[in-house]
This record gives sequence, structure tokens and C-alpha cells, in this order.
Amino acid sequence: MAFTSKILSGLAGVAALGMMSLAAPAQAWEPNKPIDFVIMAGAGGGADQIARFLQSVAEKKNLTTRPLVPNNKGGGSGAEALIALKDSSDPDHTILVTLNSFFTTPLRQPKLGIDIATFTPIAMMGVDPFVLWVHKDSGIKTFEDWLKTVKAEPNYIMGGTGKGQEDSIVIAFMEKAFDIKVKYIPYKGGGAVAKDLAGKQIMATVNNPSETKGFYASGDVVPLLAFSDERMPAFPDVPTVKEKGQTFSYYNQRAVVGAPGMSADAAAYYQQLFKTIYETDEWQGYMKSESLSPLWMAPDKQKVYWTTQVENHKELLAASDQ
Repeated sequence: MAFTSKILSGLAGVAALGMMSLAAPAQAWEPNKPIDFVIMAGAGGGADQIARFLQSVAEKKNLTTRPLVPNNKGGGSGAEALIALKDSSDPDHTILVTLNSFFTTPLRQPKLGIDIATFTPIAMMGVDPFVLWVHKDSGIKTFEDWLKTVKAEPNYIMGGTGKGQEDSIVIAFMEKAFDIKVKYIPYKGGGAVAKDLAGKQIMATVNNPSETKGFYASGDVVPLLAFSDERMPAFPDVPTVKEKGQTFSYYNQRAVVGAPGMSADAAAYYQQLFKTIYETDEWQGYMKSESLSPLWMAPDKQKVYWTTQVENHKELLAASDQ
């Protein structure tokens, strides 16, 4: 099944009271207390790293009048974060760094009563591809070697970020496409998954490059296959799953959304804030160094993107029995 990132890409009035005089322009909305910067994942994963980098850029460049305060809520495959936004008592000061569990968790847990259409689009900061990784001590150097190993091992163990989340969707795809079977261990975040692969507690992962970057740099892990549309500049020798005969690619959205009920003025403030951050040399450099693909969207385009992704993930979850 194809699943790519290429889906979508007041003036002050004049007051009259006796004599005509210019009215003072209305004060633009600004936060008046710290901003709850909720992260839809645990510490150390891609979403966590991105949130803290965005926070550091905003602080470095004095872009906000009140600080962004990172707040990890990864429980229940991100359900904890979605509920926190849905029930926020101050939606104008509550924003969320999200990934594809923004789509999958409400689908898998309908009793949560989460309707993502009620959330406020802020910024699409890019999309993050997946890569299949093994430990260097496995001796596996190619995807074909990996397939032989998995088929010969009745208890091959892989880790990922929760049942029905992005990692498990990719792994379920591989199981069906290549006729393999693995034991899947769910974790609360991609950082923990990458750490346990480096520690040889599990045998393989499909982490995002940013989550495994340090272990790759130290030579502990080896990339075998990319789930991107094209070969990644950081891993030019790593083939894509499309090169293996599958019309499939999969990316994690790296986006910021606002709580339901956020005022239009607050939404405009955050949309401008993150557009400014997106255009900085720091964020452009981060995307390059962490192998993110650029994918900026205006708010109206994001709403269309959400609808498309919900429909795509309905099919993906059904196909993977998640």
C-alpha cells in the first residue's frame, strides 16, 4: 500500500467622537503565562527531541514572551496527551507536539471520545522516515541477510513504540510483505527502543534516524532498509523498501497542534511563532542533520492532511490487524 509524504504538500479604524481621531491599534494576543508544551511521547524519542529543540530555538531567539515548557505525556500510546489537550482549562496556553499516533490512537481507542478535527492546526514542521536497524554484533549487513535470519529464528524479538503505533504498523507491513513473523515488544518511546537495541535487549527496530543517531555514530547499530520514497542522503547505501518490490513508504508527522477551543488570536500567534522557527537556520539545519523531510503546510492544508491520514491509517490498521 502506498503511503507517502507527498500528499499535500486589522488595521486600526478611525473613531469619531466630536473630532475625528485615530484609535489606538488593538493589542495583538500574546501568552501571559508559561505555555504547556505537551509531548505525545516519552522522553528521548523523536517527538521529545524535536519539542526540546523547538523550545531551545524559541528561547535562544527570544521569540516568545512566556516560555514553552516541555511536558511528556506518552501514556496509552499518546492517549494521555490527547486527553490533556481535550480537557485543557486554558486552551490558549496549551499546545502539542505530535506524531502519527495523533491519527491512530483515536482510531484504536474510540472510547476516548477524541475528535482530532476539533484540534487547532498550528504547524507541520516536517516528516520523519523510518529505518530498519540491527546491532552490529548480529553480523547482518543486508536486508536479505536479515530476512534469512528472521525466518530461521522462531523467537525473533523486535521493539517499538506501542501496539498500533507507527513502529508496529511498519513491522506488521514487513511481516505480511515478506512472510516473516516476529515477537513485538512495546515501549513508551523511541528513545528507550533505540537504547535497548544498542544494549542487545532486542534484535531489531524500525526507529527514526534521529532516535538512533548517537548509536549509529558510535557504530553500535547498522541500518538495513529505509521506508522513505527515495534513498536518504544520510544513508546513501541503504536501499528503500520500494527497491525490494513494495509500493510502500511511511513517515512520522512532526507537527504542532493546539488544544480544541483555542481562540483565533492565540492560534495566529502560535502559527506565526512556529513559521518563524521553521524558517530559522537552526531548524533547517536540524532537519538536515536528523534526516527529516521538509513539509511545511498552512493551517487549512493541515486539516485536509489530517483527513487524508485518518483514512490512510484506517486501512493500515485494518491491514496489520492492529
